[in-house]
Amino acid sequence: MAEAQLTFSALCNQINKGKYAPVYLLHGEEGYYIDRLVKMFEAIIPEGDRDFNLYTLYAPELTPARVIDTCRRYPMMADRQVVILKETQAAGANYLNALQPYAANPAQTTVFVICCRGAQAKGKELFAAIRNCGGVIFESKKLTDRTIGPAISEFIKEKGLTIEPKALAMLRDYVGSDLSRIYNEVNKLTVTLGQGAMITPESIERNIGVSKDYNNFELIAAISQHNELKAFQIIEYFRNNPKNNPAIVTGTVLFNYFSNLLVSLYTPDKSDSALCAALNFRSPFQLIDIRAGLRWYNAWHAIEIISAIRRFDAQSKGIDSRQDTFNLLHDLIFRIFHPLGRP
Repeated sequence: MAEAQLTFSALCNQINKGKYAPVYLLHGEEGYYIDRLVKMFEAIIPEGDRDFNLYTLYAPELTPARVIDTCRRYPMMADRQVVILKETQAAGANYLNALQPYAANPAQTTVFVICCRGAQAKGKELFAAIRNCGGVIFESKKLTDRTIGPAISEFIKEKGLTIEPKALAMLRDYVGSDLSRIYNEVNKLTVTLGQGAMITPESIERNIGVSKDYNNFELIAAISQHNELKAFQIIEYFRNNPKNNPAIVTGTVLFNYFSNLLVSLYTPDKSDSALCAALNFRSPFQLIDIRAGLRWYNAWHAIEIISAIRRFDAQSKGIDSRQDTFNLLHDLIFRIFHPLGRP
C-alpha cells in the first residue's frame, strides 16, 4: 500500500538512533519483518524496567478504550513507555478506527506499536490520524522472485559481507522466499567467514551444503547454452539429493527463466539497458543466460516450453499423474531441449 513510508532497513536505523515516532502501524503478509521490529521496540525499555513500562496487549482480549487508557498512562520512573498491541488482524477495521482518537492526539511519553501480522490493515481513519501525527505506517510485503535477491544482498551488506553473483543465485534458489531461512543462513556464514569476507560458491557449498556445480543456477546455464549432457547430470544429482533440490523449486526457476526469455524475444531493443529495463534486472550480469538462450530458442519454442512447465507443475502436484516428480522433471528437460516450435 502507498502508506508505507520507510523500508525495513531505514526503519531499523531510526529505532537504533532513538528517533521514535509516537505511533507505529506494522502490517502486511510477511510476518518476519514485523517480528523483528517488535523485538526492537521491546528493547527500547531496559530489561529491569519492563515490568512497569512495557505493555504487550492483544486486540481480541481488550476493547479499544482499554488500549487507549494504557497508552495514556505515565511511565514509571522513566522517560517513556512502550505499548505493543498484537493480533489486530483478528479485530477488523472498526476496532482499528476506534483507536483514531488516540492517534490524533498521542501521548508524548508513549511509543504505541500496532501489529497486524499476516494481513493488510484496514482502517482509513486510523491511517489518516497516524500520518497526521507524524507516525509511521510500515507494510511488510511478501518477497517475490524479483525481490528475494535484493533482500538477501541487503542483509549480507548489513552483516559486513559481500557476495559473488553466482553465490547469491545459489543462496536464493536454496532458501526461496523464506525470510527466516535467509537470515539464519546468512548469520551462519557471518559467524563462519567473519566480517568483511566475500561469500563465494565454494563457501556456500562448504557451509550450507549446496553444490556449486549442481544447482539451479548451473541448470539454467546448461539449458541456455544447450548443454544437454550437463543438464541431465544436474537433474540426476537432484534426484539423488532431493532434500536440498526440490523439483518444485526447479520448476519455478525454469518458468521464471523462460518467461524472461520470452519477454526478451519480444523486446525490439536488445541492448543491455533495454533488456534490464524490460526484465526489471538490476545488473547486466543477469543477462548472461538470457543472451545465451536467445541464440537457441525462438518465441514459439519459449511458449511451448512454458506450457510444458505448467503441465509439469500440475502433474508434480498429483493432477493427472502419479509419476515420480523427478521422472516428470527428466521428461520436462527433454522437452526443453527438443521443442517442436511453430506447428
